[in-house]
Amino acid sequence: MKIKFLSIATLLTVILSANTAFSAPVTASDRLRETADRIGAEKFTARNYHPGLIRHIVLFRYTDTVTPRQKEEVKARFLALKDLCRRSGKRYVVSIETGAQNSGEGVDQNLEQGFIVTFRSEGDRNFYVGKDIVKDERFIDPAHDEFKKFVGSLLHEPVNPTGVLVFDFTVEAPL
Repeated sequence: MKIKFLSIATLLTVILSANTAFSAPVTASDRLRETADRIGAEKFTARNYHPGLIRHIVLFRYTDTVTPRQKEEVKARFLALKDLCRRSGKRYVVSIETGAQNSGEGVDQNLEQGFIVTFRSEGDRNFYVGKDIVKDERFIDPAHDEFKKFVGSLLHEPVNPTGVLVFDFTVEAPL
């Protein structure tokens, strides 16, 4: 009986190529980009694409050099997006709420300002999010895109490369 020995490198290559458990997890943004590519930006950003309330939570941590006046400007510009964000001339953002971090739990990761943006569909949210998941400029909200350019340099990097945490969900149990 002949026994063949495989090198450790060969064995690891075989195991890793056959077992996807070791691969990086697919993120929500990966899935959204894949869907946008598969069905096209027009359908992916349509008002009636996956209707239902969507909450888009955005949390900011500012750099140490950002002044209170600059923070107020960020807040004012973000809140103005409710009126500035339009498609075919009509507003599509249902609401924008904001507030400063005030939890005493000690797990805020030094995030300072929160915003909750509400949409009527995933399509509206996709149009708003824009370049992060949509490639075709015709299906990206220019007002939100400009806001992201404005706020980027004011955000702290250690939270993540852009100093912002975003979490979206479809409302399962509305008020």
